[in-house]
Amino acid sequence: MSYSHVLVAVAVTPESHRLLDRAVSLVKPVNGKVSLITIATDPELFNQMSAPMLENLREVMFEETHTFLEALKTAAGYPIEETIIASGELGEYIHDICEKNDIDLVICGNHNQSFFSKAVCSAKSVLAASRRDLLLVALD
Repeated sequence: MSYSHVLVAVAVTPESHRLLDRAVSLVKPVNGKVSLITIATDPELFNQMSAPMLENLREVMFEETHTFLEALKTAAGYPIEETIIASGELGEYIHDICEKNDIDLVICGNHNQSFFSKAVCSAKSVLAASRRDLLLVALD
């Protein structure tokens, strides 16, 4: 089966290159599209006592995420259709993006190695929300 538009859920980690490489290898033979999505960390989760500094921290974290995505796109060696920086529940965003952009495969990484961990990993929410094929890539 070939896929024409793949959405890759990435994080600001080196493993994201591996996920993107997998996506490119799947769509390149059919000149398909690759889009990226990541969730920006909300600084309010780190410290609710630093309210005056949160806005600046949000901007810095967004800029770091944007810079990482640009570097990831450059390293891909393949055109990236769209990059999305979201905040909140990943599964909800993926469902909407898949519907609006005709995505036919979602790729996520999985650090969890035990059976129990795999059953409760964050990809579970993506699986529950997505009506598309889902590829979980085991990450070391």
